[in-house]
Amino acid sequence: MAQPHHFIHMKQHKLLYGRVPKAANSSIKAALCRLLSERPPKGTKTTSDRFWQHQTNHETELITLRKARKYRRSHFSFSFVRNPFDRLIAAYNNKVIEIEAPPQPMLNMGIKHGMSFESFLDVLLDTPFHQYDVHVLPQSQLLCLGNQIVPKFVGRVEQINNHWAQLRDLLGERGIEVMESLPQKNVRRSDRSGLQADFSSDTLIEKTMRIYGDDVRLFYSDVSVDHLINNEPLPEINPLRSTSLRFASWLRDHGFRR
Repeated sequence: MAQPHHFIHMKQHKLLYGRVPKAANSSIKAALCRLLSERPPKGTKTTSDRFWQHQTNHETELITLRKARKYRRSHFSFSFVRNPFDRLIAAYNNKVIEIEAPPQPMLNMGIKHGMSFESFLDVLLDTPFHQYDVHVLPQSQLLCLGNQIVPKFVGRVEQINNHWAQLRDLLGERGIEVMESLPQKNVRRSDRSGLQADFSSDTLIEKTMRIYGDDVRLFYSDVSVDHLINNEPLPEINPLRSTSLRFASWLRDHGFRR
């Protein structure tokens, strides 16, 4: 299967955004629309791949992770990640429970509307990553090639106000002026309640870690799994930043496996 085109390339600004569904993706894309020379007509679905690939007067394109790595030296690249347990529940509730039929890629995986959470996890465990729907693909698969993190800046959704402000300052140094705060798009779960009811057994937690363990170890190694399941406020931490791709020792120290 051809590698999916998960990165938005804003050509005039030499800017790359690594899209992570269920991690403020719609809000970030809405902010990036403000950088276009021509605002999209009212009613345009700016969250769609078609828009970013074909409807921005050639100002943007969608590119693969591998191509994003090639651009890394000459472009600024960023992304945001989310507590893997919280992101998984958000995808399950939205795509399996709330809507009448899961997206076609999920149907192809064997996911069915209304199936139990454990059955959903079992389907994920039985499916190779290259067949995953993007909404449930581990964030490490979206942002890493081997032991290399492609974006130069990776913030956390849980600290998005602070991390977006830091990103905004970095982009401002490059003459790229983005919105001071992100618009609220597709926000479904407004409370910050814990996820204990969803991960009610060691078996469910173990299955989830078999799929998303790299995400936990790479992006949330400063807190425990219990902390993530409790969905408690995270300690202050700076975004993950690097000007080079030499992350091998850092990743090895944090238990990231390939």
